[in-house]
Amino acid sequence: MKFTKMHGIGNDYVYVNCFEEYVENPAELAVEMSKYHYGVGSDGLIMICPSEVEDFEMKMYNSDGSESEMCGNGIRCVGKYVYDKGYTDKTHLSIETLSGIRELSLEVKTGIVQSVSVNMGMVICEAPMPLTVGERNMVCMPVSVGNPHAVFFTQNVAAVPILELGPKIEHAHAFPDGVNAEFVQVIGDNELRMRVWERGSGVTMACGTGACASAAAAVVGGYCSYNSPIIVHLDGGDLTIQVADNRSVTMSGPAEFVYEGDTEICLHRT
Repeated sequence: MKFTKMHGIGNDYVYVNCFEEYVENPAELAVEMSKYHYGVGSDGLIMICPSEVEDFEMKMYNSDGSESEMCGNGIRCVGKYVYDKGYTDKTHLSIETLSGIRELSLEVKTGIVQSVSVNMGMVICEAPMPLTVGERNMVCMPVSVGNPHAVFFTQNVAAVPILELGPKIEHAHAFPDGVNAEFVQVIGDNELRMRVWERGSGVTMACGTGACASAAAAVVGGYCSYNSPIIVHLDGGDLTIQVADNRSVTMSGPAEFVYEGDTEICLHRT
């Protein structure tokens, strides 16, 4: 099977072109390919597929094999892949995902995609909610970006024990389907620092939907402004998020190829 390794500011996935490859068991393949010492190593698997209703379809599996609704960094890489590989000459694309249709705008220079903007749709911010995590009493803002997030504001994001808190928040009773946990520090006007525990993957370098959720929560909380670019600094790099008055969100950032390869991988069959 041929595959491509790509990343969006350090959020890295194995990409399989399902126009040319057939994946029989994507959940198991995601687990095997994501292993850093025995596989390629990644935050999960993304399949680029034909769509009967839009330009392309994206299917995403986390490193634990669970299927996810959406990946902001991943979908930017899908846009770069299909354009740079010649599967489309369009710079405005519609991508089918489990969380709905996402519209992409590609910034192209000398025939190569440099960055991608994504209309992430409407973000739903709920009222702040108290949450007991172990012996800690915390407050989060539940946010939906097509997938679930819990946003926590903190004075010092570097001091947050993410490895301790992340799995407890992900599996808290308040979130029966699991949740992504974002820890956010306001560092300036329309400028945030964020770290993330991703549902199904753990600590990652970046999370595009998490950056959107954090920016939306910051706007609702009065820390940032509507209709203005918000810079979100993540461990792997920066994303630019803009939240409109109606809480539709646009995310912009880079997408990069890492390498391509092929593998003989034996999956268990029942």
